[in-house]
Amino acid sequence: MLRFGTPPVHASASTAKREGGSAYTRTSLAALLGVAALLAAAPARAQEVVKIGIPIGLSGANSVVAPSVVQAAQLAVAEINGKGGILGKKVELAVADDGSGADGAVKAFNSLVFQQNVNAIITMETSAARNAGLPVVARGKVPFIYTSSYEGHSCSPWLFVNAWVPEQQIPPVVDYFQKEKGAKTFFLAGSDYAFGRGMLGFTRKYIEAHGGKVVGEEYLPMDASDWTPVLSKLRSAQPDALISSTAGGAPNVTLTKQLRGSGIDVPFGNLGVDEGTAKAIGADAAGIYISQSYLTTLDNPENKAFIAGLQKMFGADMKTPNDLSEPQYDGIYLYKAAVEKTGSLDAQKVVKALPTVSFTGARGTIQMNKDHHAPLTMYLGQVQADGSVQVIRTFKDVDPGDQCPKLR
Repeated sequence: MLRFGTPPVHASASTAKREGGSAYTRTSLAALLGVAALLAAAPARAQEVVKIGIPIGLSGANSVVAPSVVQAAQLAVAEINGKGGILGKKVELAVADDGSGADGAVKAFNSLVFQQNVNAIITMETSAARNAGLPVVARGKVPFIYTSSYEGHSCSPWLFVNAWVPEQQIPPVVDYFQKEKGAKTFFLAGSDYAFGRGMLGFTRKYIEAHGGKVVGEEYLPMDASDWTPVLSKLRSAQPDALISSTAGGAPNVTLTKQLRGSGIDVPFGNLGVDEGTAKAIGADAAGIYISQSYLTTLDNPENKAFIAGLQKMFGADMKTPNDLSEPQYDGIYLYKAAVEKTGSLDAQKVVKALPTVSFTGARGTIQMNKDHHAPLTMYLGQVQADGSVQVIRTFKDVDPGDQCPKLR
């Protein structure tokens, strides 16, 4: 568990025990009284700070992108605390490694919700981790702002999403391949879990609804690194275009490098890569088509301030901001807006307020008012040799579609 803010208090009577029975008894009594005082003060302590939990894949598949997400959260909190906090209270972060998977997420969420007593969960993580954490959030009745793009249709009164879903991300890629590249046949490759299958399931339906044909669809386990069998089938299928959807981070690196090493030359749309990972891949990422709601090259005052703030705070250690980290920054400000609108940290009041508030940041004005999801401006781009992304098309205020109609 990583903590940013007031450090935890640890108590021990081992020294008194070594000094003899009566000293131990006196110290034990003092310790008990001290614990009682701490417990009595706990409610007051809870009111002195606003604690935000971040369960995230510091290890596993998401470990490539997680540091940038944590940095975005740290920047937002530093800015907010510098201006008086939330309702005059200091904001603290509690970061827990979810291992990029379900088992680790259960432990991380339980620790944050029931031991750390966070006021909210705001994070980017894998769909497997999110799905495992949702029941914990429901039991603890804690607002959960999910800042990661995902496969859609995850619904809970406690869950809000400020990142893209398939209805927003996939059409720009498929439409471009069909209209500009003349693609009629497609090969789909992904990680074998909710995000990979959910994204490519939508992609298949969209391709077929628009006159195209899927000639291959293959998956590897999320932690797999050898794409040779999939690339062999890709070569045999000879499609007009390849679209992939892997877990963010490491799987994107291995797939892209092995695709380039195979010599297969095909238009490549990657639904799971972010700008930071593209830079980590290096020259092999050049030519990849991506569809994102955030790019570092966006020319607006908020984006310039966001990047400048990261550079000032982290210097040479700054990670490349991306479409998985910038929404984290937005998410913390959206939570702040909801709390301040209600004038309370009461979770029930906050979740009622969250769809009604907005925040204007690097991606424009974000409001999670569509079935707890957000309309977003999307950018179709192509990765360049230096890792930057050239914007090809812009799609304003793309609706997320019917995600959670029962929440209306």
